[in-house]
Amino acid sequence: MSARVLPERPLPGHAVCLDLRTAGAYDADAVVRAALDAPQPGGERRFLVLDEADRLVSHQLLYERLSSYGPAHIVCLAVGVRGERTVRRTLTLRPPAAGVLWLFDTTEEDVPAEAVLRPLVDVLSTPEVFDAVLRALGEVVHGVAVPAVRVLEHDLTDEARARAWRQAVEGLTGPEVPAGTASAEQVPPALALLLDESLPRSLADHRWLPAQGRAGLRLATCDEAVQDAVDGYHRVRGAAGLLTGVGRTVDLPGDIERVAGELERFRIAVADAFAAAGGSRLTVEHRGVLRDRGIELPEMPREISRAGIVPALRDHTHELIGKGLPLRSVAARLSALSARTAPVGSASRLARLEAICGPERLRRLGGRYPFTAGGSRPVAFAVTGLLALLAGVWPVLGWVLGPAVGVLAAGLAHLMLRRRPNRSPDGRIDGGGATGAAPRLFGGVLGGLVGAGLGQFLGLPPWAGAVALAASLTAVFLLALRDWSRAVDDWWVRADPEDAWRILREVQGLVVTTAVHDWLFAEVRHHCSAGAGAVARLLRGLADTADAHGRGPSHPQGPGYAYVPSADSADPAERGPRRESAGPPEPDGGTSSWSWEDWGDGGADDVWSDMDEEVPSPLRPPAPPADGSPYASDPFGPSEAFGASDPFGPSAPAGPSGPYRSTAPSDRDPAAGGGAAWAGPGAGPESGPAPAWLERRYGDGGPLLVDTLVGDLVAGTLLILDRCWAGVERDPGAVVPSVHEERIAELLDDTRVRLERDVAASPPPRYEGLRDQDALSGLAAFTDRSDRPDAARLTGVAPDAVARLVLAEDDPARTVALCGPEHMRLLSHDPLAARQVRFVPEAMRRGAAGDDIWRGIAEDVVWTGAGRHAGILRLVPLRADVVHTVRAEEAGEP
Repeated sequence: MSARVLPERPLPGHAVCLDLRTAGAYDADAVVRAALDAPQPGGERRFLVLDEADRLVSHQLLYERLSSYGPAHIVCLAVGVRGERTVRRTLTLRPPAAGVLWLFDTTEEDVPAEAVLRPLVDVLSTPEVFDAVLRALGEVVHGVAVPAVRVLEHDLTDEARARAWRQAVEGLTGPEVPAGTASAEQVPPALALLLDESLPRSLADHRWLPAQGRAGLRLATCDEAVQDAVDGYHRVRGAAGLLTGVGRTVDLPGDIERVAGELERFRIAVADAFAAAGGSRLTVEHRGVLRDRGIELPEMPREISRAGIVPALRDHTHELIGKGLPLRSVAARLSALSARTAPVGSASRLARLEAICGPERLRRLGGRYPFTAGGSRPVAFAVTGLLALLAGVWPVLGWVLGPAVGVLAAGLAHLMLRRRPNRSPDGRIDGGGATGAAPRLFGGVLGGLVGAGLGQFLGLPPWAGAVALAASLTAVFLLALRDWSRAVDDWWVRADPEDAWRILREVQGLVVTTAVHDWLFAEVRHHCSAGAGAVARLLRGLADTADAHGRGPSHPQGPGYAYVPSADSADPAERGPRRESAGPPEPDGGTSSWSWEDWGDGGADDVWSDMDEEVPSPLRPPAPPADGSPYASDPFGPSEAFGASDPFGPSAPAGPSGPYRSTAPSDRDPAAGGGAAWAGPGAGPESGPAPAWLERRYGDGGPLLVDTLVGDLVAGTLLILDRCWAGVERDPGAVVPSVHEERIAELLDDTRVRLERDVAASPPPRYEGLRDQDALSGLAAFTDRSDRPDAARLTGVAPDAVARLVLAEDDPARTVALCGPEHMRLLSHDPLAARQVRFVPEAMRRGAAGDDIWRGIAEDVVWTGAGRHAGILRLVPLRADVVHTVRAEEAGEP
């Protein structure tokens, strides 16, 4: 079979193409079986058959088999050779189910036969054109006609296509990025509980440390010790603590020592529980161990469950992809989530427990701090001297009262030292202290004597001396009480026994966090970490596969059409490379046409595109007449060659030859061995000469081309991921990335084929096999790819020339008949007998670019859903005596 003519990967819904011409080493029956196995959606079965005109009768049984599994529509391209004057066909190829297009001669000067057949097959395989041609054949005599065509092809240059494809793959995969960190604000609520270490509301009232448990008893005892110390402090710090015997009944240093001891025992109990249940997975035995150590675990809270993790992961992944992040960026964020949620066990909390309630903090809590009162000694000397001076101004009595006030101040300072709170009543614990009694004594005596002398000199009345004495005594007592309270408060702050309460709260919070996130959530965290890691590895694998696969076609000669040389090719250098996997199709084998519902392993090749066939060497017709007509006498008028006289403008000039230089070598490169081959779909200006009826217009890519390709790849990737979530739910470690990597390779092949076929104007096939219909509902803009940009925004070529061609008056001179001048007498000369099909891709009238130019378009225009060709196809009937119908009994065996 000639793989240079038929598409390797026909688009879903298009007619199945098969070549029944000289099949070489392959069995024609196998070709038909492969065509019958090709999926055709909607129950519509269309077959576009290439055959030799003189073998239509001998292939009768093959055509009958194409219709053996129900109604089938067949359009046969019967390729004739020079010298044929009649065509014989069987009843199977009669309208309305079948029709024949007779191509008398498929060669032109410097144009190989494949270059003529290839675009014609592309046009006729489009379902809309196929149906319109079949209907038109039903209206002509015998259902056999000679095509006369004029086609405009809108496509990209090789450089633009390679650039767009490279940018699309890069937009899908993205660069390598660091994992970063995961935060609770960036993930769904079901996953946020695993990141912020918060407590679920349903567990807010749970008692984690029951009072009857070991840890609960230690907690209660420590709390009681702290409360005793606080109560003793409040009793000591007032006037009663200094002036009465209350201070002798309060043992603050002993209480603080007991607080430190109880706190140490509580820490040991908690550390023992952490170490005993330190595994990363909670078991029934662990629950019993924790209960013995005084920690009671509840049942799993309703806010989170293992079953909700994978749906949350799926939503999070979809949200990240929906934000436009490439695969590697999404994988990096999922890796960060996996690392953050990985269970590490409660034993890892021992370091935090040590930091909260370690020996250093306990040593500081139980330290012995000195008791200092009275403030600065010079200030105490001066203040006491001033008060004694004031008391000594009482004449005569001042010599006694003044120094007495100094002695009183010194006595109160000494009393502070005796009843200091950092000393146990039995003297076992004593932090020492200083109250400044000596400066007060010396200052008071000196000030009292000076005041007595001053009072003797002034001679104040007795009442003035009494008032001064009362004020002085009151000030001495008030200052002593102030200094005592300040000194007790200062010592209490430095000792800070109430820090034990803060330590208890922190330890309890650590116990609750550990119980929730390391014990209760252990299974959930493990499932989340394993699932996020599996999806991250899968996305990285998909990105790596896309990078590797996206650098070039899936096989050395590109994803479109391989070059298979003719068996009788004289020059071995003209034999282009062939796919190594090519081989005869299996009797029950299908095709490798990619389908969203068929996630094959990609190993089976396209049966009817890889079969070899000995193709006769193309015959070169004599040079056409000077007027440009390919035959001498054209009943429909002269047909001008595309050039300066073309009313629709000249064809695009030929550019420098070369393949996709940024990818693998393709059959467009003559140096790769395929220079003589048909270059395949989307070939650029360098792909070789075009037939006279084909005008090629090339663009550099529209503004929406890359975004459209990226959107198609993202949509396909989401559908690939849709199949992996069930496996992640069952066993994240069992997810096989290679299976999904094969699927993304198929997705890349399909997207690239559509880029080659019609610049991605046709949407990808709709996938109906979603596991969860609501899973992708929020991403309809990504998964629903039916809304496509117009062709101008994809190719960068305006559709004006197409509109002018289709809107032009019906003029036979616009088309070129595919026959030689010697066959003109075989054609019907009745202009009214011919039928015409005008076809334009729907993408050319979509969008604002086509609102005005298509106004007044003919109603009989066929709008195709895919393809890059637009134009006119005229079906010229033959004379009645040229077509002979052979009945079944006359046909014989094929």
